Amino acid sequence: MAHPSDSPRVGVSGLSLYVPRLRVPLEAWCQWTGNPWEKIRRVVGRSFRMPAPHEDVYTMAASAALKLITTHQIDPERIGMLALGTESSKDNSAGAVIVRGMLDQALEQRGLRRLSRACEVPEFKHACLGGIYGLKAALRYVATDGADRQALVISVDIAEYERGSTGEQTQGAGAVAMLVERDPALFSVDLATSGSASAFRGPDFRKPFARHFLDGYVQGTRRVHDFPVFSGKYSTFAYIDETVRAVDHLLRRKGRSAKSYYKSLRAIFFHRPYALMPVQGVAFLFVRALAGAFHESDEDRERLTGLCADADVDPQAVLEETGRIPDLYGDLLASKEPRDPYPQTSVLASHLRKTPYFQELLGDRLSLGADKAMDLGNLYTAALPAWLAAGFEHALEAGMELAGEELLAIGYGSGDAAEALSLRVEEDWREAAGRIEFEAALAQPLDLEQAQYEALHDGLEVPGLQLAPREEFRIGRVGRQHDVGFQDIGVEYYEFGAAGSTS
Repeated sequence: MAHPSDSPRVGVSGLSLYVPRLRVPLEAWCQWTGNPWEKIRRVVGRSFRMPAPHEDVYTMAASAALKLITTHQIDPERIGMLALGTESSKDNSAGAVIVRGMLDQALEQRGLRRLSRACEVPEFKHACLGGIYGLKAALRYVATDGADRQALVISVDIAEYERGSTGEQTQGAGAVAMLVERDPALFSVDLATSGSASAFRGPDFRKPFARHFLDGYVQGTRRVHDFPVFSGKYSTFAYIDETVRAVDHLLRRKGRSAKSYYKSLRAIFFHRPYALMPVQGVAFLFVRALAGAFHESDEDRERLTGLCADADVDPQAVLEETGRIPDLYGDLLASKEPRDPYPQTSVLASHLRKTPYFQELLGDRLSLGADKAMDLGNLYTAALPAWLAAGFEHALEAGMELAGEELLAIGYGSGDAAEALSLRVEEDWREAAGRIEFEAALAQPLDLEQAQYEALHDGLEVPGLQLAPREEFRIGRVGRQHDVGFQDIGVEYYEFGAAGSTS
């Protein structure tokens, strides 16, 4: 059997981002809804995007992929896998192949060759983790039977919530395309020491079809919509527990203690549905790292004991929770309400976030691209790769040296599952980072007014919406035929080219 060190080096050579032009500034949204702007800015971010009436997940995915192909001058014939990760699919039969068809059309119009006919087109679905599962599949592909070829992985989603719900401010839309190959230019991924975790959580964050046919589900929205059924508190508990399990698996595979491993990292990237969640996640992990070193170091024992005293928490309770393996779903069924599986650790992590010690750790581990990501909104499965894209562009602009540095990327999908990926920055990362063009992708937004936002959200005619013409993918028409001999009812027909769009 081959040793992991004998395995080929595989990873990502390029990242490309697409977000819609229509933007909702959260400061304005707070004025419309009466929410406190300073709290929303700190917890959530500065703005989010919404797709125009002619856009959907497939147009956004194709836009990100086409940009990746052109900026990296990829030979379409070398692409052996086109993987799509999303929880916003509009078709329960096809997915990535729809994006393939759109790309073929655009490439031909530009005088280029179509994608290889010998190209796999899988779609991956698991809430916000679909894109990471797609990335792992592509890495395995180029490491084995696709050794002489490349793969494109597209993470794309539309995060939408009912108006007036607790999730409304965490909406967003966008796509990130990744070029995966051997001997990557940007970063490699060590699958042999990455971590995985999954557990069924019942009614965590779900999108069951049945909700569309039951009374009480979003009666006022007159468009095809995919608002989730969720419990914010229960989802947060599940997020913390599953990311802990994935990181624990990574640490076991690396044979490293949490404290020494975190110290060796240049940066940590989390799934980022809103700005505060990664901060909560890393604080929780650092508390567990201190607890893990409690009996090994006087310094760590004194630090944990001091933090516990300041937070009025029993250190022994934190140590006991470190070894706990809770059954969140079983507890929910028994108690009929979500309960924090790590109550003392959570209190201590909350206290830790307010200390100068943590602020130093935060700036050193979570700063790369963090400010740029404040204008992304929630991109679901594209949130983690988008933050990675922001981080690499930030490092390039700041003149940082990342070559050889180790990064930790933690993906999460409600329901639930998590992945902890071990990344290593390549020597020539700067050239690849220079092609990301993150800021350019967010440039020239069109800020929506309140009436426009509400109408677009609810599927009504959007007053005064005018989009300047540009070359792009769009939904051209929707099929209506439902005859015995031929049916295309509900099937979208896509177009590519320069045209203006109005609501």
